[in-house]
Amino acid sequence: MTDHAPRQDEPPVLIGEDAVARIPLVEIEEAMVDLATIPRIAIDARLADPAGNHRMVRAGVAKRLAEAAASLPEGLELLVIEGYRPLETQRRIFEAHLAELRPIYSQVSEAELSVLASRFVAPPTGIPPHCSGAAVDLTLGFTGGPELDMGTRVNEGPEESHGRCYSNSTDIPANCRQNRAILFGALAGQGLVNYPPEWWHWSWGDRYWSLQKGAPAALYGLVDEFRWRQ
Repeated sequence: MTDHAPRQDEPPVLIGEDAVARIPLVEIEEAMVDLATIPRIAIDARLADPAGNHRMVRAGVAKRLAEAAASLPEGLELLVIEGYRPLETQRRIFEAHLAELRPIYSQVSEAELSVLASRFVAPPTGIPPHCSGAAVDLTLGFTGGPELDMGTRVNEGPEESHGRCYSNSTDIPANCRQNRAILFGALAGQGLVNYPPEWWHWSWGDRYWSLQKGAPAALYGLVDEFRWRQ
């Protein structure tokens, strides 16, 4: 690697590795829910799309996010950046990120580069968590007000943030670590799992959740194949 490599150690398994791809799927045919209908969840407009996909997640994820939001300290709310993401959008983001990484990691193979890229965005092959309605990118905000400082912006990747995007980064101010602790406690307390290179990415029912929780299978396949909506 080069000096551009993140400061934090890599997590034991990255989402682009075979250990994740091999996890079986048992689709439970669960509907999608609009998070804008849930108290103490605000929807950010920075990645809004005309179809409103960014507001949508599977019902099991929505239920747990509602419970997490209700558990937050008074005056705080969850600020959702992006939930469901169509597969074509996932493919475009992944290919663009690969192009950014190639000149930085010029000595690695394309296969290794794909795994490196998965620190920031899941490969479009298989079942990317956002494309299954299992994942959400989010942060904390003051009720009706600005978002809290988490040490990096949402979607500020490993190279750009110098590893500060890693959930366990100590290279951020104490108040940012405290803010992350509040968010993490609320979400993990409801069974959602975090993707370690991205403090903002949380999921339930996908393959990475299955890996972290020791569940026998993932529960959600590609939404594009079913298009369930409430």
